[in-house]
Amino acid sequence: MRKALCAALFLALLLTGCGGELVPDAPEVPDPPQAESPETPPEAPEEPQEPEEPEDSEEAALLALLGDLTLEEKVGQLFFVRVPAENAVEDIVTYRLGGYLLFGRDTQDKTANDLIQTIWSYQGASGRIPLLIGVDEEGGTVVRVSSNPHLRSRKFSSPRKLMELEEGDHVGAVERETEEKSILLKRLGFNVNLNPVADVSKNPGDFIHDRTYGDSAEAAASYASRVVEVQCVYGLGSVLKHFPGYGNNRDTHTGVAVDERPMETFLEEDFKPFREAIATGEAYRPLPAVLVSHNIVTCMDPDLPASLSPEVHRILREDLGFEGVVMTDDLAMSAVSAYAADGNVAVMSIQAGNDLVVTTDYRTQIPRVIQAVRDGALEEGLIDEACLRVLRWKLELGLLAPGEDGELYNIPLPDVT
Repeated sequence: MRKALCAALFLALLLTGCGGELVPDAPEVPDPPQAESPETPPEAPEEPQEPEEPEDSEEAALLALLGDLTLEEKVGQLFFVRVPAENAVEDIVTYRLGGYLLFGRDTQDKTANDLIQTIWSYQGASGRIPLLIGVDEEGGTVVRVSSNPHLRSRKFSSPRKLMELEEGDHVGAVERETEEKSILLKRLGFNVNLNPVADVSKNPGDFIHDRTYGDSAEAAASYASRVVEVQCVYGLGSVLKHFPGYGNNRDTHTGVAVDERPMETFLEEDFKPFREAIATGEAYRPLPAVLVSHNIVTCMDPDLPASLSPEVHRILREDLGFEGVVMTDDLAMSAVSAYAADGNVAVMSIQAGNDLVVTTDYRTQIPRVIQAVRDGALEEGLIDEACLRVLRWKLELGLLAPGEDGELYNIPLPDVT
């Protein structure tokens, strides 16, 4: 029912802008005498039925698509990059990109029609695998779309502000804001919102504080789960950030942040919003992605930023049981550049366990990943595993659909002329 609702909503949006008892052995009896000439021939035995295909048809189609991709195409699918100032359409073809992230520069001063036309020009260049088109539209200080008055008359509110707007009805305020946000983004052509912030912040002086909801793990978990559920209803991909939990750390855009909190704090508090929001996504689909921060979390890995740490990714995969897409924070940030050998930060991030690489430096990093595979420094099996998860997410987001022949095809673009 909910999936049908999702499909209907999505179509509407385009047209507008999941003991018996034991029986004892039978006694032996002698064979009956043979009849000399039976009047009717015995019935022919039934034809054996073909065994059912054990493999899920959609998964089989995903594997078939993966097997048909070149190394260059598979690597390109792992890059969810910032839209370049120049040659944006050409780069989609050249680098076989998996997706584009739009920032304020890309939406500034554009009308809704301008932005729709721009986004669909990107999708039109994507070929057989549509792009992830993402944006950070959290509310408050991070509003890449609603900061443009041509797209919305006022900015979406921060999670903290939502707690104050309607006393006693915080959940209702979150629902209404998320619904309006989802409708707007879908109409414009976005399919991923890098939201919600699932971090727990108790101190108003924390860098992340205004972008979080509540002063407890329970409040943050409730908020993150509700946002994921609503975005699922509208077919919008969610991204939970910033795993394993930002806490009271400094801004990693400007340098390295070292988190020295004990593991007990993460187990009891920081992991809770991620666990609950992931469970919500498992129930409603599409499953949210998880974005990993650049904080160095000493109780997990004292030597590497979380985004480059195999141990942090092991915890997410094995201890939390997460099976979806994992992405980096922007690898161009200064908090990670010093840790990459010979500048191969994207290679390190994939080796650590990321599926999507978020970066502005894709023109340098994509060729380095391809070369690392050819040189044997990076296993192609890791590329295949990551690419399969990305393709599966695109299928859940409705960007790919199975045809009558069992193969996957991109969804036809609407006429937005």
